[in-house]
Amino acid sequence: MQHALEQLAIVMVHTSHPGNIGSAARAMKTMGLHDLRLVCPTRFNSPETRALASGADDILEQAQHFDTLPAALADRQRVIGTSARAERSLRWPQMNARQCGEFVVSQSPPQKTAIVFGRERTGLTNKELEYCQSLVHIPMAFDFFSLNIAAAIQIVCYECMMSARTQIPAEAGPAPDTRQEPAATTENLESFYQHLEQALIDVRYLDPDNPRLLMRRLRRLFGRTLLSQSEINILRGMLSAFQGRKFTSRSS
Repeated sequence: MQHALEQLAIVMVHTSHPGNIGSAARAMKTMGLHDLRLVCPTRFNSPETRALASGADDILEQAQHFDTLPAALADRQRVIGTSARAERSLRWPQMNARQCGEFVVSQSPPQKTAIVFGRERTGLTNKELEYCQSLVHIPMAFDFFSLNIAAAIQIVCYECMMSARTQIPAEAGPAPDTRQEPAATTENLESFYQHLEQALIDVRYLDPDNPRLLMRRLRRLFGRTLLSQSEINILRGMLSAFQGRKFTSRSS
């Protein structure tokens, strides 16, 4: 199940302290992860970054930089957001760090997964959480509700690594892949959600001036399953038919 770790990306959004990036790289390397993605960090090339990386310079050198979160997630098939709060007004499916590690490793076949960490002080916005299918929450003592972002990354990466180590392979070899095609990527899904929103506006089911939480609820609905590219094409073809248009699919 080491392959699952190779498919896992850690995404840090608007990180303000360069030392946290270095510490995150160190945390990832000690747990066998290598794919670090940074979305608009305040500072990156800092002596403190290298110092706190403590030898994980290769993780920093290979880190990918993005201007937006959707760009960082474009090739991902599953996205897990992190939240310090266990509940929100509109809840996503939630798990703790251990359950997250088990989920990442147990996917068969392994999916291209991202775990997204937000700003040090405010975390991820609700808009950013809309790109996630589920949330991971690390419980803390009620009298000290604070956890450094690099420490959180260390905990989650540790649980993923331990799940990969303790996963017992089947005696007859790997389980057969019953899925005939790979899951759709975040880029595919976002194109579908944009199409869906416009179609709902066109048929006057969605009022763009008063959208409420409709699109967020629909994201949660479709996020509960692992849509393939052909399924996305079917759905978008239906939407185009409702709009009186012809939809031409793009290969994933």
